[in-house]
Amino acid sequence: MGEVAQMLGENASAVRYWSNYFEKFIHPQRNAKGNRLYHPEDIDTLKQVQFLLKNQGLTLEGAKQRLTEDHRSVDRRVKAIEKLKDIRAQLVAVRNGL
Repeated sequence: MGEVAQMLGENASAVRYWSNYFEKFIHPQRNAKGNRLYHPEDIDTLKQVQFLLKNQGLTLEGAKQRLTEDHRSVDRRVKAIEKLKDIRAQLVAVRNGL
């Protein structure tokens, strides 16, 4: 849970809440201690939820509806933004190296 929250830049309680609210889309397994173990697909969905809530300004219900109706479009946008952020980080590293 903590690793996923850190990856997203969110607090663990927000990720836990999203995981419970979007249970139709996010299916973490639990270990013997009861800790949530997220699969890569779950992490991708959490990134989509974060994008819809934080960047698009949707409500929780609006984000759930968007994921139900147009999951692939949201996925493409999130992946494109991630790639652009990676490219920017590489360009900044090159600039700092000059």
